[in-house]
Amino acid sequence: GIWGPPEDPDECLATLRLVPELGIDFLDTADSYGPLVSEPMIAEALHPYPAGLVIATKGGQVRTGPRRWVPLGRPEYLIQQVRMSLRLLRVEQIALWQLHRIDPKVPRDEQFGAIKQMLDEGWVRFAGLSEVGVEEIEAARRVFPVVSVQNRYSFAHRQHEAVLDHCEAHGIAFIPWRPIEGGAAADDGSPLAAAARRHHATAAQVAVAWLLQRSPAILPIPGTSKRAHLLENVAAAGIELSPEEFEAIGGSGERG
Repeated sequence: GIWGPPEDPDECLATLRLVPELGIDFLDTADSYGPLVSEPMIAEALHPYPAGLVIATKGGQVRTGPRRWVPLGRPEYLIQQVRMSLRLLRVEQIALWQLHRIDPKVPRDEQFGAIKQMLDEGWVRFAGLSEVGVEEIEAARRVFPVVSVQNRYSFAHRQHEAVLDHCEAHGIAFIPWRPIEGGAAADDGSPLAAAARRHHATAAQVAVAWLLQRSPAILPIPGTSKRAHLLENVAAAGIELSPEEFEAIGGSGERG
């Protein structure tokens, strides 16, 4: 339920410390992971941060228990949380801050206005959104520059095709969460499993490779707490699918 500390914090810290050694320059987190667990662990493992490492975090969800996520977009809360993230990450400016969810109970322009304040005050360098549609992206862009969108997307979950295409067309990074969804449990007879056998890879690795070939705007964020899994995820970038494999895998997913 993304609640409380990890089962093996030493392995998590070792995994984080391996990140810059592998040439990875982007980490995604959120104040609600734990809550208030992931951000301090990143700081413990990596601060002072290597040059060029971008740490992106999110705010705007309250955790009332395991598996419970409640959007809270009141401007004063969003400002409080970005200030907390600054302290927990031990930075003077957050490289990328994203609104975890638009709160339907608060006028969205008030939420976007709080993000503009974060940018104007210099607390945040760049800002983005999560789990939004094209119309919401354009509404936000009238208030502040949107540099990233983080939506659920994978070869198996394709409901945000229009959002991805919109992001690519406007130079907005598209950061899919649950990027290996369907990869770990792919049916032996599926196009994904067949490609995995041909490339001597895992189904999850092929799922990441598919995303990297889908669009240059895509920045996958497969989560892990173990070094072996991290190495496996990174190796996926070296897999090049044939056009036939790419089309077959994409055709097996669900479109919106």
